[in-house]
Amino acid sequence: MARAKQQIAKRAAARDERGNDRTVATNRRARREYEFLETFEAGLVLQGSEVKSLREGTAQLNEAYARVDDGELWLFQMHVPPWRFANGFGAHDPDRKRKLLVHRKEIDQLMGKTQQQALTLIPVKLYFKDGKAKVEIALAKGRKTYDKRNLLMTREADREAARVIKEVNRWGGA
Repeated sequence: MARAKQQIAKRAAARDERGNDRTVATNRRARREYEFLETFEAGLVLQGSEVKSLREGTAQLNEAYARVDDGELWLFQMHVPPWRFANGFGAHDPDRKRKLLVHRKEIDQLMGKTQQQALTLIPVKLYFKDGKAKVEIALAKGRKTYDKRNLLMTREADREAARVIKEVNRWGGA
């Protein structure tokens, strides 16, 4: 009995250390393809088997995007594979559109910005916060090819400068 209590305490300490947030999926390619102007947090309406599948960490955000339709915010092309133990009635469509939960004022603001300017709504991160599935959505502007190249060149130059400074400090150079 004492050993079980120790294991429970150990798990609770590990849970407190990593916090309540648990990232399920990130859209790494979006950081290269788009310049983020603003980010929003939105809740996600899911079915039961989708939640279980997300807890396994199997979702993909690569091709996903969000759009305002009929005054509601929807997430399209997010792939959540069916849960392996769900079959028949409990299974879900992996690529269905999913409703995002945000305040009416935020929806109106996003709709105005995407219609007036050439901006898109891109999901950046999918995570659990206090047991609820959340999506971080960015209001983004697409980058041109030369912007991507410039970004890579400046990043590489910064890395090289940091390497040189580290080397100089390491050997005590003047």
